[in-house]
Amino acid sequence: MLAKLTGWLLLGIVRLLTGAQARWYGCPPKAEQRIYFANHQSHADLVMIWAALPEELRSITRPIAARDYWANTPFKRWITTEVFNAVYVERGATAPAEPRTPAQPPMDAVATPAERIDPSMEPLLPVAPLIVDVTPEAVDEVQGRLDLPAPPPPPPPLPAPPSPQVQPPAAESTEPPPPDPLAPLVEALQSGDSIIIFPEGTRGHTGEPQKFKSGLYTLATLFPDVVLVPAWIDNVQRVMPKGEIVPVPILCSVTFGAPVRVEEGEERRPFLDRARAAVIALRDV
Repeated sequence: MLAKLTGWLLLGIVRLLTGAQARWYGCPPKAEQRIYFANHQSHADLVMIWAALPEELRSITRPIAARDYWANTPFKRWITTEVFNAVYVERGATAPAEPRTPAQPPMDAVATPAERIDPSMEPLLPVAPLIVDVTPEAVDEVQGRLDLPAPPPPPPPLPAPPSPQVQPPAAESTEPPPPDPLAPLVEALQSGDSIIIFPEGTRGHTGEPQKFKSGLYTLATLFPDVVLVPAWIDNVQRVMPKGEIVPVPILCSVTFGAPVRVEEGEERRPFLDRARAAVIALRDV
């Protein structure tokens, strides 16, 4: 009950300060599973887009919140959990690397087969075997005939070389793999929720969205039936600019555009650029 009262109070404050006007172009507000993706210039973006949705959509839509900011105090953790039902993400985590196919060796690096040389049938040595008598009698006979000194005794056998020490196998690392930053979002979509994400990954301050990161493309390919709705949040960076904590009353709006989807065979970067252009196009509507 306290969370619901806080939500109404927060909704009233946001609408009083910003107006929180929602403008729907290209798609109506509809209770279907969606991924709303928008530009990101202020911490108030999360609250702004949440407040712009109708109540029946707000209850099934979960904003994405950076854990290092929205969960660093008990109050912010409570309000993001109990009021917004936000999904926490780790901004320092990295997505698992895509499997790489082994590189093919260059064609010129492949060794060409050696030229075959047919064996010659001509003998290289005389056919008659060379027989040498090495018996002690024969040696003594030769020794006496040539009056040579007796051969030295054979050297003592050398000690056996030390056996190489076997190194124990290196211990495997016990550190757990880094968490997948998309795992909480995937879990929310699998449970049937809609989500609000900011594909830039962090707040910008240039007026235009930064280059989108690959998470939107990954989610779009994992959940092709979920509707992707672009949104442009206007003026909210003036309500609470980066580094400020006291909001300023300024009229703001959120414009929702026509849904986009990953076309058949479309690669990641062309889709992300097209999605970013769809968000920017809503700025002048």
